[in-house]
Amino acid sequence: MCTTPTLPASPRAGAPLRRSSRRPQSRATPAPDKSLPILPQYFDALFQMHGEQHWWPGRTLFEVIVGAILVQNTSWVNVERAIANLRQAKLLTPSAMEKVPQPKLARLIRSSGYFRQKARKLKEFVKFLRKEHRGSLAAMFRTPATNLRGQLLAVHGIGPETADSILLYAGNHPVFVVDAYTRRILQRHGLATGKESYEEIRRLFEKSLPNDPRLFNEFHALIVHTGKNHCRTRAPLCSQCALQPFLPHPVEGSQ
Repeated sequence: MCTTPTLPASPRAGAPLRRSSRRPQSRATPAPDKSLPILPQYFDALFQMHGEQHWWPGRTLFEVIVGAILVQNTSWVNVERAIANLRQAKLLTPSAMEKVPQPKLARLIRSSGYFRQKARKLKEFVKFLRKEHRGSLAAMFRTPATNLRGQLLAVHGIGPETADSILLYAGNHPVFVVDAYTRRILQRHGLATGKESYEEIRRLFEKSLPNDPRLFNEFHALIVHTGKNHCRTRAPLCSQCALQPFLPHPVEGSQ
């Protein structure tokens, strides 16, 4: 059984991000209307094996948001190169990014892939921030999460996973981020069919866990770690995975 931590306050806009080393709560305060009561056990098994993941990388809230947009369809290593270029060019502020010519911005983020499309997405986000929230991330995150999520989804190039990453990792709102690793693990464990929508899986996690942004943050990071290193598309390393005891049957091609 986990102990109940003292949760950190939401980070202020522009402040360096710091993560508490205390373990997030997974079972002490059960969530109502659970759909998958076993999910807290999954979290505990992963956390016990891998510990805190210190996710999401970023020196400022705006950098976290930029990373959430750039990481679409690429690895974080490629995003790091792009962010390093933006930092060197002094473009990691909303005002600077809005002023820079879009072709130059695209060149700087080339390593992230689909760089022309992503340059437009970044431009659309900072324009949205200026028009709707006077360029202030603090003002943006004072918007109720449901309303802000709708606003973000209306911005060109921002889909549910990116919007929820912004809400959770930069805004400290309790929303669960669903990605391909999440779907793969659920399907292999017989907890999903593969036909569920993004919203269905997101609600599944949010109904099955305490309403704790730190827990959602850590759980998603642990799922990403597991998907990359153990629950791989090909030749998964089930024998080395913390979730192996929960598998209903062996995975074809597993080691």
